[in-house]
Amino acid sequence: MSGTRSAKQEQAIIEARKWLGTPYQHQASLCSVGCDCLGLVRGIWRSLYGGEPFEVPPYSVNWAETGDEEKLLLAARQYMREIPPAGALAGDVLLFRFSAHHVAKHCAILSAPQRIIHAYWGQSVQETALTPWWRRKIAAAFQFPD
Repeated sequence: MSGTRSAKQEQAIIEARKWLGTPYQHQASLCSVGCDCLGLVRGIWRSLYGGEPFEVPPYSVNWAETGDEEKLLLAARQYMREIPPAGALAGDVLLFRFSAHHVAKHCAILSAPQRIIHAYWGQSVQETALTPWWRRKIAAAFQFPD
């Protein structure tokens, strides 16, 4: 996970860091007020593009959700450019799944080769290590469109 970042990736990192400390709140997307992992990505999207491409329908808080409806993954594929996870650079979006039989249900912004910015239940938006545990759970990687 190295290379030259685009201006859009740089902007995404700058915006993601503005959200650090924002309390976790399921389905919210307001910097310094509350957000979940998707709310963080939605907020960055609004900062980069001015508006969201569609209204996000309600979704469960359960990160270990099973089933065959990959709603998060399909939405990311529709609006972002999928890249190989090994080629992800700081400013790109990573999607995670709890295990092979769970749907992708968590997202984060890669902030450095071994760091991610994300929100998760019981925590605020934080920049944490992309540990081997997290790395094994990467389902896909995406770049914000130019």
